[in-house]
Amino acid sequence: MTARFVSSAAREDQFIRDGRKTVVFAGRSNVGKSSVINMLTGKKNLAHVGNTPGKTSHVNYFLIDDAFYFADLPGYGYAKVSHAEKLRWAALLETFFAKPEHITLGVLVTDARHKPTALDAQMAGLFRQAEIPFITVANKSDKLKPSQIPAALRLIEETLELPSPVLPLSSANGAGKREVLSAILSGIQ
Repeated sequence: MTARFVSSAAREDQFIRDGRKTVVFAGRSNVGKSSVINMLTGKKNLAHVGNTPGKTSHVNYFLIDDAFYFADLPGYGYAKVSHAEKLRWAALLETFFAKPEHITLGVLVTDARHKPTALDAQMAGLFRQAEIPFITVANKSDKLKPSQIPAALRLIEETLELPSPVLPLSSANGAGKREVLSAILSGIQ
């Protein structure tokens, strides 16, 4: 898989809408979206991973195999940024989702160790409302004992009222990578 950073969009006229399919990654500020993108693409420093949550403040586009985009959205929730910055992110996301025809597939990244938050439920609802198909990934599954993973996945499925199974993933060791990539590639066909 080839992958390269293309651009960072801070407003609507900067969104990439060139006819290629777009896979949108959404999740809490501290859930590891950028790490997931890096692990899936096999590029360690493709998406910036910061020491503090909330480093993704724009919609960052990565061109995959010269065929489609991964779009990394600003995280929601935990980020230690000003109230004004959080409002700017919210407005950016609202504008981004106003034209769902430009989004092929959503990837909702959750934390396998925790029950999804109200904001996770809102994001799942946003995908549904905009009629955007999406998959849900439980990152950090390596931090659970293998015997704990099925119950953790069920909790995420039930809390978010998901029609399809949650895919366990570890951006740290790559467990679940093949299954997540397969789901993404199936979702953009």
